[in-house]
Amino acid sequence: MASLARNLTVLASLAAATLAITSQARAQESEATYFQGKTVRLVVGYGPGGGYDIYARTIAPYIAKNLGANVVVENQPGAGGLTALNRVYAAVPDGLLMMIVNGTGAALAQLSDAQGARFDIGKVGHLGTVSASPWVWLVAPNSPIKTPDDAVKSASNRMMWSGSGPMDGLSDGAAFTCEALKLNCRIVIGYPGSNEAALAVSRGEMDSIYVSDTSANNYVKAGQNRAVATMGRDKSRFFPNVPTIFEALKLDAEQTWLFDFRATVENLGRILIAPPNLPPARLAYMQEAVRKALNDPVLVAEGEKTQRYIDYVDANATRDATLKAVTNLTPEQRKKVVQLLTVAEQK
Repeated sequence: MASLARNLTVLASLAAATLAITSQARAQESEATYFQGKTVRLVVGYGPGGGYDIYARTIAPYIAKNLGANVVVENQPGAGGLTALNRVYAAVPDGLLMMIVNGTGAALAQLSDAQGARFDIGKVGHLGTVSASPWVWLVAPNSPIKTPDDAVKSASNRMMWSGSGPMDGLSDGAAFTCEALKLNCRIVIGYPGSNEAALAVSRGEMDSIYVSDTSANNYVKAGQNRAVATMGRDKSRFFPNVPTIFEALKLDAEQTWLFDFRATVENLGRILIAPPNLPPARLAYMQEAVRKALNDPVLVAEGEKTQRYIDYVDANATRDATLKAVTNLTPEQRKKVVQLLTVAEQK
């Protein structure tokens, strides 16, 4: 009898597992049918030509292949990506809209209760991380600033930093740098994206820009900018001979915290999201399509060839990292962050 009971239990478990697998397969098949022939918009919160735009146009065909839908890239510049993110957050959750988001800027906007931020980055439909990379301090090729120490020694001189929005990575990264090093800075926003902001530095209109190393690599290779330091503890793969800010200067405890916190938030990288409240089966289907797309050997090789590397992180880990970034501050630290995110000026 005991043997019979065990056998029946095993059979029941197998039947339940088979039913679950069958149900999941049917759900995936249903979602595949839903996307067939439809068009999905992949929103970029910046103008054409910048790093986010290039990444979006690179990955769009691979996502399309795995979704079974057309994927078109749509640029919606404004407020450093926040305007587009607000629209996506409020959009109908039908699976036909996704966005490549500056995770750093989104998290900082939420932390500071920014006036232009009407979203909760923890509640979006997380699809995964495309890439995350260190950020770099750039100047013009003929700038007298060769090292961070040069900037510190000339701290009485006004230094102009270019950005696109109040919390776009460029402007808030500049704010953290200026505060930590006690520089006399003016941070000017209003450039459509990092491409135009970097050109402003090369033209002498601005003095410095704080930008991701993938974008910095293109600007430096083009001869329009020069790297001063990598702004975290990890060296950039593009600039192995450029020191990190921790190597370039002896930092006190407050400076160390500012740069370490900044690097933690920067590690959120370029994340893919959909509007909140997607049907679970549809969200799961999109997450799986993104996973397959960003692990496609052809795409990975293309990224290596163009030096727009794909550093995929799955949807659950992306969500967890985002939640940690926006909840792991003391009240005093959060107050400090908020103060730093309100210093940019419109050009």
